[in-house]
Amino acid sequence: MDKNAKIYVAGHRGLVGSAILENLISKGYTNIVFKTHKELDLLDPRQVARFFEAQKPEYVFLAAAKVGGIVANNLYRADFIYENLMIQNNVIHHSYLYGVKKLLFLGSTCIYPKNAPQPIKEDYLLTDTLEYTNEPYAIAKIAGIKTCESYNLQYGTNFISVMPTNLYGPNDNFDLQKSHVLPALIRKIHLAKLLDESKYDEVLKDTGFATLEDAKIYLKKFGVDQNTVEIWGTGNPKREFLWSKDMADACVFIMENKDFKDTYPKEETQIRNTHINIGTGEEISIKDLAFKIKELIGFRGDLVFNTDKPDGTMQKLTDVSKLHALGWKHSVNLDKGLNIIYNWYLNGK
Repeated sequence: MDKNAKIYVAGHRGLVGSAILENLISKGYTNIVFKTHKELDLLDPRQVARFFEAQKPEYVFLAAAKVGGIVANNLYRADFIYENLMIQNNVIHHSYLYGVKKLLFLGSTCIYPKNAPQPIKEDYLLTDTLEYTNEPYAIAKIAGIKTCESYNLQYGTNFISVMPTNLYGPNDNFDLQKSHVLPALIRKIHLAKLLDESKYDEVLKDTGFATLEDAKIYLKKFGVDQNTVEIWGTGNPKREFLWSKDMADACVFIMENKDFKDTYPKEETQIRNTHINIGTGEEISIKDLAFKIKELIGFRGDLVFNTDKPDGTMQKLTDVSKLHALGWKHSVNLDKGLNIIYNWYLNGK
């Protein structure tokens, strides 16, 4: 990518999109386009068409998506499949119509079967049943991969799909109803510590309630009080976590150095599974993660694992050999990342 090329970052306020924007600016890219949801509703094909006609971006980072944790994915199933399909279809199709040179589509490793062999290779896509709780979201992301592949094969476009593992970092979602496991654990354990230390003004500031009684009632819904923090499931599932700024660096590296033709073997006659896993290749159990965060924050109470709640997929470790072969590897380990994100949270986000 030329430093003056027009680059559109869709989802620039999100966890990954904001990190991509920051990465591009730090590397000297000067012609970056981004729009808020109020300025451009990606669910509306007419608005998307007008945007592409007016702006004519040369490169597109498609990081916009409706995302959430296990609770949100299970509760808002229709929203997750509809909104994600609409967003990605509108952006990918108009990128084709308006001659975008290269597009990067961001998916998720939840696309893989619930009981996929570990570590998960790209070739395991569509080989077995998905995890039920996030099936609609996963199906939407699988459709995005296949849309990019299909446009490349039929129209000769240069659209690349990357599948990040569990991400965390600045601008993460800490909403207790909708967040992923790592930011949810940080906020729940932090609030329990504040209650234990009678720092009630900070509890009210964090939760936005006017009275302590209302704040306590709200937090109790999520298993948080001064003595305990409830965590869904057994704590036995293992997860892999990648620092969002590492993810952004991988995305920019791929856009700068790789093309669709680099994502599959040259001798392949039936081109499929061209997506690229983005991760660390390292995992930790939810239980060990929770106790690691508890120690970092300094909470003196107990962590209680509610085994009546679902665990979700037991293991989702990515095989990152394809990514490493392309020339990129992560730089921030989990301990370092947890320290950074907790300090970020403490300093007002």
